[in-house]
Amino acid sequence: MKYKNTNRNIYLPLLLSVFLAGGVFIGLQLNNNQTGRSISIRPRVDKLHSIINYIESEYVDSVSRKQLVETAIPAMLKELDPHSVYIPAKDYSRINEPLEGNFDGIGIEFNMPYDTVVVMNTIPGGPSEKVGILPGDRIIKVNDSIIAGVNISTSQVIKKLKGPRGSEVNVSVKRKGLKELLEFVIIRDEIPLYSVDVAMMIGDIIGYIKISKFSRTTFDEFLKGINELKEKGLKKLIVDLRANGGGYMDAATNIADQFLEKEKLIVYTKGRARPRNEILATDKGVFLTGDIAILIDEYSASASEILAGAIQDNDRGIIIGRRSFGKGLVQEPMLFSDGSAMRLTIARYYTPTGRSIQKPYINGTDEYYSDLNERFENGEFAEKDSIHFSDSLKYYTPEGKPVYGGGGIMPDIFVPIDTSYVTGYFMKIRHKGLIYRFSFEYSDNNRDKLEKIENCNALVQYLDRIRVYEQFIKYASENGVKENPGDLEISGNIIKTRIFAYVARNFFDNKGFYFIYADSDRTLQKAIEYLAE
Repeated sequence: MKYKNTNRNIYLPLLLSVFLAGGVFIGLQLNNNQTGRSISIRPRVDKLHSIINYIESEYVDSVSRKQLVETAIPAMLKELDPHSVYIPAKDYSRINEPLEGNFDGIGIEFNMPYDTVVVMNTIPGGPSEKVGILPGDRIIKVNDSIIAGVNISTSQVIKKLKGPRGSEVNVSVKRKGLKELLEFVIIRDEIPLYSVDVAMMIGDIIGYIKISKFSRTTFDEFLKGINELKEKGLKKLIVDLRANGGGYMDAATNIADQFLEKEKLIVYTKGRARPRNEILATDKGVFLTGDIAILIDEYSASASEILAGAIQDNDRGIIIGRRSFGKGLVQEPMLFSDGSAMRLTIARYYTPTGRSIQKPYINGTDEYYSDLNERFENGEFAEKDSIHFSDSLKYYTPEGKPVYGGGGIMPDIFVPIDTSYVTGYFMKIRHKGLIYRFSFEYSDNNRDKLEKIENCNALVQYLDRIRVYEQFIKYASENGVKENPGDLEISGNIIKTRIFAYVARNFFDNKGFYFIYADSDRTLQKAIEYLAE
C-alpha cells in the first residue's frame, strides 16, 4: 500500500468536532460580570464549538464564524508537529500545483529585468510556440492591460497568463527589429511542470540525473531519463537529490524499486492508528547491478531521505554530500468541501534497518527550522567531526556498516560546503545579482549569433574567444562593483563558470547549464571520482 490523496468532503464543523473533541467535558460555568448571567457549557457539546458559538452570539462586535474556524485550525495543528498543516482554499492550488506536475497556461519561461516580461524560452509544442512567440519577445500587454513598466509583480503576471484550459488570452509583443507590436491570441492548454531537471551522460559510462522534487510525474520522467541514458552506454549512475525537499512518497519508493532486487525492503511506515506497512521491491527494476551514488545536502528531506535511506541501508550504493534535513513523518491529505485541505501526520517512516531519521521537534516549530542555522554555526557544514550521534540510535546494514537515526541521513562520504571562492568582490556581485543579469542581457543582445552555435563545447570556446568574462568585469564596475585583482584571482574561475552556464541555459536548457557547471561542483566531482575508481 502506498499513501495517496483521499477525497473526503467533510464540513469544517464536523472536522472540528471529530478532531478537537477531547472526550466528555464536565459542565463549565462562565460568569458574565456585566449582566449577571451565566452560560452553561453542556457535556454533549465539545469545548471549542461552545466557545465559537459563545463568541459569535455574545462578542461586543460582529465576528465571522468562518474566520474564527480558519484561525483555530492552524493554531491547533501547530501544537502537533511542524509538518501537520492547514491549507486555506485560496492557497490550495498554488501550493499543490508543483506536486501535480502540470498547470494550465500559455507555455513560456520568462524573466522580468527592468520591469518588463521577457520570454526566455517557449515550451516545445506548447500554446505560445504554436502561435509564433519567440525567445527574446517582450510581452507589453495582456488582454489590453499594460504590464510593462508599471511595477507589476511576477505573481500578478502569472495570474494574468494562467487560466482554464481552452480559454483565450490576448498578448501584445514587442520584437526586436519591428516598430509595431505583434498581436497574438493564445489558447491556454495543459503545461507540464518537470521535476527531473536533467538526465545526461558525464563521460562514456557515468550518467547523471537531477531530481528537484517528487511530484506525480517524477517516476515517469525518471524512467524516461534512465532508459535514454542506458541507450547511450550507462553503466554507473549519479542521482542528485540536493535541495530536494520531498513530495509524494510513492514517487521515491518507485524509483528505489528500480535499483533493488525483488523483496528487498524499501521503507516501512507505522503510526498509532496505522499498523506497520512495508513497501518491498518488485521484479521490475531497470538498474539492478550498476554502481550508484546519491548526492544529498542539508535541504534534502522527506521523500529524498526515503530514497537515500533505501539505497544506504541495503548496501546498494554510496551516499555523498552532507547530512540531510531529518524529516521522517508521513502526511495524509484531507480535502474539504470548501476547497481547503489539511495535511495531517499519520505515521512515521523507517528505513530498512529500522531507523527513524526524524529530528526532534519537542521545542517547537521555530527551533525545529532554525536547526540548520545551528548546524552551520557549529561547523557541521565544514567538518564531519562536528557531527555527533547517540550510540543508542546506531543501526547496522546487512554488510555491517553502521548508520544512525535521529536526525537525517548521514552520507558515507562527507563533502564540506565549498567557500573557497568566496571573497568580498564575489559577495558584492552576488548580492546585486550581477552574474545573472549580465548573462541574461548578453544572451538577449546576442541571440542571433548564439542560436547558431551547435553545442556547449562550441559555446564555451566562443565565449572564451570573445572574452565575455572580461566584459563582465567591466559591466560589474559600471554597476558599482570595482575590479579587485586579488579577489578575482580567487573568485574569477567560479564567476566565469557561472556566466557561461547561465548563458548556456538560455540556449541548451538545463543540460547546457549542468554540463558547464559540473566542473566546479565539488560534490558532483567527488561522486564522479568515486565511481571512476
